[in-house]
Amino acid sequence: MTKPNEQNNMPIIHPNAAGIDIGSKFHVVAVRSDKAMEPVRTFQSFTGDLHDMAKWLKSCEVTSIAMESTGIYWIPAFEILESYGFEVFLVNAREAKNVPGRKTDVNDAQWIQRLHQFGLLRASFRPDKQIAVLRAYIRQREGLIELRASHIQHMQKALMQMNLQLHHVVSDITGATGIKIIRAIIDGEHKPTLLAQYRDIRCKESIQTIEKALSGNYQEEHLFSFKQAVELFDYYTQKIHECDHRIEATLNLFGEDRQPPEKPLPEARHRTKQPNAPSFDVRSSLYQVLGLDLTQIHGVGPSLALKLLSECGTDILPKKLVDSARFVSSTAKKR
Repeated sequence: MTKPNEQNNMPIIHPNAAGIDIGSKFHVVAVRSDKAMEPVRTFQSFTGDLHDMAKWLKSCEVTSIAMESTGIYWIPAFEILESYGFEVFLVNAREAKNVPGRKTDVNDAQWIQRLHQFGLLRASFRPDKQIAVLRAYIRQREGLIELRASHIQHMQKALMQMNLQLHHVVSDITGATGIKIIRAIIDGEHKPTLLAQYRDIRCKESIQTIEKALSGNYQEEHLFSFKQAVELFDYYTQKIHECDHRIEATLNLFGEDRQPPEKPLPEARHRTKQPNAPSFDVRSSLYQVLGLDLTQIHGVGPSLALKLLSECGTDILPKKLVDSARFVSSTAKKR
C-alpha cells in the first residue's frame, strides 16, 4: 500500500528547473525556493526585460525551463532563452492544467516549475533553426495565398456585376486564357470578338461561346472595383514569389553540409503544374536535401512534400513515408 508521504519522494528529473507563465504584457517566472530569496518574479515582455529574465535565471543556476505555448507571446521569450543556452520545454497549457493535485494557493508559474521538476511535462515538437525558418516562410506564403484568393473572388464579383461570365467558359479566371482576357479588359478592350482571340489552345470552350460570355454591360464603378481587385491580385502574387525565393534559398542552405545524392532525380510522377505551386523546381531542391523523391508516392505532390519537410523536419519524417518513396523510386527504375 502506498504511504501518504511517498508522493514527496518522487524522483527529480530536472533539479535546476524553472517554470514560466507566459502573458501578453508580462511573464511570471518561478524557480526552486532554495535557489533565490524571491523564487517567484515578474518580468515585463519587453526585449530588455526578457534579457534580464534570462540573466536572473542564470544567477539561479537554472538549466531547464518549461513554459506554456500561449498564443504567439511565447516566441520571443523562447528564442531569447534558447540563445542563452537554456533547455527550453514548450508545453501545452492544457496538459499542465489537467495534471491532478493542483493547489489553489500555488500560482501557474510555480505549478509549471513543480511539474517540470518531476518530469511530468512533455515538450511540444520544435524543429531546429533551419526547419523553423523554412516553416515560417511557408506559413507566410500560405497566408498570402489565402489573401490573394479573396481578391480573385472580388474579381469574379466585379465581372458578374458587368455580366461578363468569364468563369463559365474557363475553369480558372487566373489561368492562361482568363488572365489574358482580364488584362485586356483592364487595358480598355471591351469588344467580345477581340477578347475571345486571347483563347488558349488548351481551352475547351470555342471562340463563339467565349464571345457570348464576354458580351457585358460595362459600368465605370464596376470597372474601378475590378481594376483594384486585379492590382491587389498582382501585388500578392509578387509577394508570394518573394516567399518562393526565400524558401528556395533556405532549402539550398541544407545542401551546404550534405553530400549531393549519387542517384539521379527520378522522372516526375506529376506532369501537370499544381495550383499555387512554388515558382522554382521544388523536386530538385527536396531531392538535394532528403536524397529521395517523396513526390513518387501517389498523392504526394511537390507542395505537399515541401509542407511535410517544413512541419516534420529531415529527421522525423514518417518512416513508412520515406520507405514508400524509396520503394516507388526503385520500382520505377526497374521498368
